[in-house]
Amino acid sequence: MTRVYNFSAGPAMLPQSILEHARDELLEYGGNGMSVMEVNHRGSSFAAIANHSRDTLRRLMAIPDDYKILFLHGPARTHFAAVPLNLAVDGARADYVDTGLWSKMAIEEAERLLEVNVVASSSEQNYTSIPPLSQWQLSDDAAYVHITPNETIGGVEFLDVPELGSRVLVGDMSSTILSRPIDVGKFGLIYAGAQKNMGIAGLTVVIVREDLLGRARPGIPSMLDYQVHAEADSLACTAPTFAWYLAALVLDWIDGQGGLEQMAVINKRKADKFYACIDSSNFYHNPVKADCRSWMNIPFTLPSDEMDEVFLRESAEQGLVGLKGHRYVGGMRASIYNAMPEEGVDQLIDFMDGFMQRHG
Repeated sequence: MTRVYNFSAGPAMLPQSILEHARDELLEYGGNGMSVMEVNHRGSSFAAIANHSRDTLRRLMAIPDDYKILFLHGPARTHFAAVPLNLAVDGARADYVDTGLWSKMAIEEAERLLEVNVVASSSEQNYTSIPPLSQWQLSDDAAYVHITPNETIGGVEFLDVPELGSRVLVGDMSSTILSRPIDVGKFGLIYAGAQKNMGIAGLTVVIVREDLLGRARPGIPSMLDYQVHAEADSLACTAPTFAWYLAALVLDWIDGQGGLEQMAVINKRKADKFYACIDSSNFYHNPVKADCRSWMNIPFTLPSDEMDEVFLRESAEQGLVGLKGHRYVGGMRASIYNAMPEEGVDQLIDFMDGFMQRHG
């Protein structure tokens, strides 16, 4: 089989070595006569997977000891509701920064549950920038401040964590977690779906400071209560065992690449060369301001919409897939998460240069 380069925003490609490892353990795991998909989530085999993945994630991200790490079912989008239910009592308000479609959806979900103050928005700039911290209209009494550090659709990214002092910062890091080092201690809570940089769909990781547990509203569904999951070591229900197992393999792979410091070097190099291809072309265009361009998701347009289908067809013929832009913005989008090798980016750049020569 010939592997293609998958530039999809998610589920994203996985390193081939991880796929091969999982294939080898699919029928039998650890010599116990059953598949890794069949092991009991409370048995010793899975306990070893769970403990190893928690320990590795804590070490890779330098997560302080007073933070709990939860491996939970479902999509990150669930936590658009779980965050306000856990961190804000009835009648409270929360601050949100609006930098794209995903932060907008988080705002809309939170508005069903509490008063939301949108402290800053780049909607009038078509989400091509991030409002500077000096312009944020923060509330004095907000339960938390929510940001989306990387917007997969618009391709904008907080390249630095905002300094908010004692305020509780919450981040949806689904598309940027593990791509580079961050100071976890600046956040009260981080949540991230696994299907971009940490494995496959069906698993969300929550990293929460311990003093924020136990604040959930009365009547919160138990499976949305972070304290319930923390007290049960993420085993309050049958765990998403295979997705968790894949996450453990991905964490080991990142560790083997040199950790987050080396991932940052590689990811920045991939992004820099791809933006250089776009900016130097006079053919392709990326509208995002230079100081907040995403390392992970790079949208771009061609001179005319009529070229889009030709570009997608010809790129697919070269084994470059998943490049169609989101339906809300159109154009193209290259998602170059951790698992996208540099040679994949190089091949896409070569194709784009050739396409421009043929159609420019």
